[in-house]
Amino acid sequence: MSVEIMPICAKWDADICQIIQQVGSEYGAIGDGFGPSDPEVMHMSQHYLDQHRSRYFVALLNGNIIGGGGIAPFGSDPVICELKKLFLLPESRGLGIGKQLVQTCLDYARHKNYHRCYLDTLSSMHSAIRLYEQFGFTHLSQPLTGTIHSGCDIWMLKDLREATL
Repeated sequence: MSVEIMPICAKWDADICQIIQQVGSEYGAIGDGFGPSDPEVMHMSQHYLDQHRSRYFVALLNGNIIGGGGIAPFGSDPVICELKKLFLLPESRGLGIGKQLVQTCLDYARHKNYHRCYLDTLSSMHSAIRLYEQFGFTHLSQPLTGTIHSGCDIWMLKDLREATL
């Protein structure tokens, strides 16, 4: 098993778009208020640019793209970022790839001098929530002001100045 995590490039836009929409559909994250419906999903490589302090990473298993996850600024606060669109195909779950993606994203966020990382997700994504908890994300009682994904019902925040796994 060969796993590679690398920044997205245009040749993977269609593949990651399909994965995000497929996995979103699997969990009922369809339509307004859910990440898979965001316009950026069509061309992730054009929206996650290092000069904007954002980056989307794809995971390849034996050379095939099987998921991804990214970091982008959250709102106008320069020290808060968001962990965005972390999705893996069902056949690639349970192999530690999600953990590698989260670690890569958090390392990037620290490198870009973010202090806190926010995420929103669905309560039905049990494995993802457990993974985020293992990385030190704590639950919030409501979304941060400025959240655009009104369909999500779980909100979490991590202090990036603390140690990780």
